[in-house]
Amino acid sequence: MEKLLEVEDLTKTFTLGSVLSRVKITAVDDISFYIKPAEIFALAGESGCGKTTTARIIMGFDHASAGTIIHGGKKEAKNEKVWFTEGIQAIFQDPFGTFNPLREVERYFFETIQNYKLAKSKQEAVARIDDKLRLVGLTYEDLAGKYPSEFSGGQLQRISIARALLTDPKLIIADEPVSMVDASLRMSIVNLFKKLRDELGVSVLYITHDLATAYYVCDRIAIMFRGDIVEMGTVEQVLMTPKHPYTQLLRASIPEADTAR
Repeated sequence: MEKLLEVEDLTKTFTLGSVLSRVKITAVDDISFYIKPAEIFALAGESGCGKTTTARIIMGFDHASAGTIIHGGKKEAKNEKVWFTEGIQAIFQDPFGTFNPLREVERYFFETIQNYKLAKSKQEAVARIDDKLRLVGLTYEDLAGKYPSEFSGGQLQRISIARALLTDPKLIIADEPVSMVDASLRMSIVNLFKKLRDELGVSVLYITHDLATAYYVCDRIAIMFRGDIVEMGTVEQVLMTPKHPYTQLLRASIPEADTAR
């Protein structure tokens, strides 16, 4: 079985307090999982369970205390900064916080193209930007010369997805991508992830506390509780017949799942 990303025995501890009264907090406790090509995999749990810390380590924003991450056959050693290349891109929770309100949105696209040397001319760059925006239901003309305040939260999140697609990534890390989007627009965002998986073969690490959207969009899911993965499997296995008491508690808090998916 081919694996796009492997996380092995990952641990992250934080030290809090003064010199005389230091306390170690384990945010991620020896977890392991993998993501296959063209798969949407969820890390789910309540706030503080360690799912976002795990994502930050994969993206290279934090160091692991122990464990390894393997991507594309490359293993990153413990305490070594994890690479963040065109092969992995991220989408964050707050679409408004992603963009500086005083900068035109298109500038972020041109900067990404320049940083990764994705085009040899402005015409080629505009064509690439337009191509990626069309994948999320927009065009270059929709954002040219406009500022973040001229878009809704749902539109900005779709723009964030298009920007992430500029580098043709194999994996997108989506950290609570619909939690700050209007409820009426959430399904349009999660349906985009399905489209990217099915049409482009892109994998998604879907970080969420929302089991309803996880059930709808994901292939497999891992439930995190106090830094540990307590249950993992297909979404049908884990959410329709949960085994761990914590998963059962989470499952009881959401409406009856639509078995049709």
